[in-house]
Amino acid sequence: MNILSNLKPAKGSNKKVKRIGRGEGSGHGGTATRGENGQRSRAGAKFPTWFEGGQMPLQRRIPKRGFHSPFKIVNQVINLTTLQRLVDEKKIQDGEVNAVSLYKSGAISKAAAPVKILAQGELKAKLNVEANYFSATAKEKIESVGGTIKEIKF
Repeated sequence: MNILSNLKPAKGSNKKVKRIGRGEGSGHGGTATRGENGQRSRAGAKFPTWFEGGQMPLQRRIPKRGFHSPFKIVNQVINLTTLQRLVDEKKIQDGEVNAVSLYKSGAISKAAAPVKILAQGELKAKLNVEANYFSATAKEKIESVGGTIKEIKF
């Protein structure tokens, strides 16, 4: 008969907590499972994970190279081939192409970053394209099909 007062955990499911540093009788007294001497055996011993025992750490042995500008602007590049594919898949409605429509169609990963249109491939659809930058050839190809270009300064 299972009564709530008779319930117990399954045999072997609960282990006894190892109480360290509670006297020799516990089996874990003395050095309290920390070994003999050294920095790790002391109380409050904290040191970074890259610490190599006083040896010059790896991140200081390897020389620094190059420079990364905090002001660099990385453009998201879209080719005319991609625009034509989006038109064919009907992911661009009304021939309006801008950063938001490109983001919603999955062509770019960030709606707020600048977009540059490049001329690789052929464009057959008449599109009204808004972007931050255009290559000269891309401008020609879009306008030759009858599309319009609006350059937005970033």
